[in-house]
Amino acid sequence: MTASSLKEQSPEIAARQSAMGILAKASAQDLAETWKNLSLEPNYTVIRPAEIGLVMVRGRAGGTGAPFNMCEATVTRCVIALDDGTTGFGQALGRDKQKVLQAALVDALWQQSEHRDLIETKVLQPLASTQEQAENETRAEVAATKVDFFTMVRGE
Repeated sequence: MTASSLKEQSPEIAARQSAMGILAKASAQDLAETWKNLSLEPNYTVIRPAEIGLVMVRGRAGGTGAPFNMCEATVTRCVIALDDGTTGFGQALGRDKQKVLQAALVDALWQQSEHRDLIETKVLQPLASTQEQAENETRAEVAATKVDFFTMVRGE
């Protein structure tokens, strides 16, 4: 996807990508808790059962250099379809099959207008705030170890 096609995507697609990103980054425990609090039990069919695979992680030296293959990472993915035909996708780093199944269910329910507000308030917002809090704590820990180097000039 090019930069110009990213600008042209609809707000609906961008919102769904954001939601799927939150689900992918959530811990399995946090997602399970929010799913339990949702108290929805939709009927669904598993199109692609949760499966574990590998993806190649690529990097760039200095963020701008030539790309290189850094390592492989384990990824789990799953695809489900609700009874009305809405398809949900779940994917995340790691090997947690239950997490990606729940993420796929949340994705499918998010796409339905009657469930979107419920999913936003009961699942996505709590997960996003937890992730933001963890990110802020990490930033604070890193900032505490920052060292500013300076050069002293000898008087001549």
